[in-house]
Amino acid sequence: MNETPQEHRPVERTRVLLAEDQGMMRGALALLLGLEEDMEVVAQVAAGDAIVDAALAHRPDVALLDIELPGRSGLDAAAELRERAPGCKVLILTTFGRPGYLRRAMEAGAAGFLVKDGPVEELAAAIRRVLAGQTVVDPALAAAALSAGPSPLTARECDVLKASADGATVADIAARLHLSESTVRNYLSSAIGKTGTRNRMEAMREARQQGWL
Repeated sequence: MNETPQEHRPVERTRVLLAEDQGMMRGALALLLGLEEDMEVVAQVAAGDAIVDAALAHRPDVALLDIELPGRSGLDAAAELRERAPGCKVLILTTFGRPGYLRRAMEAGAAGFLVKDGPVEELAAAIRRVLAGQTVVDPALAAAALSAGPSPLTARECDVLKASADGATVADIAARLHLSESTVRNYLSSAIGKTGTRNRMEAMREARQQGWL
């Protein structure tokens, strides 16, 4: 008796959005993820301010987001995706494994946080786990985040430090943020004290290093 061949059913693929500003890295990740039988990269963007529009247009199941992107950070985009595309899981994939970044990613609703130096097999497995409702975090980074504690900076102190990044004067910062110059000086002084630094540029660098900005 001849056996009837089983009906071939195509594998349902996970739709992935990839946000990475380095073209070579973005292309390599897209190629490697595309080799996974159950995954398909449906959108690639190089800037943070393109993430939400791409997600709304392509409806990915998972968005892989770098943090430091032109136009807008991946963390800010993740927070908006939670509101506008709640069906899309967010997995942060970054070079910078900073405790402050992890805390901010979780607050923004990310389901996972990995550093880029891991093998692609781990990334694919993390995508599957996130889709299954799990939270995936690099273990070493999770331990560092717990020991580091939350950011001591207020949202306004962060705004003022960010506005001073290009060497802007106190008057420039006040105009950008619609604050008085004395208020800007108070915020800068407070941020310098909290970071244990000597001036606002050192405070900004320390805050970036910790992932607070």
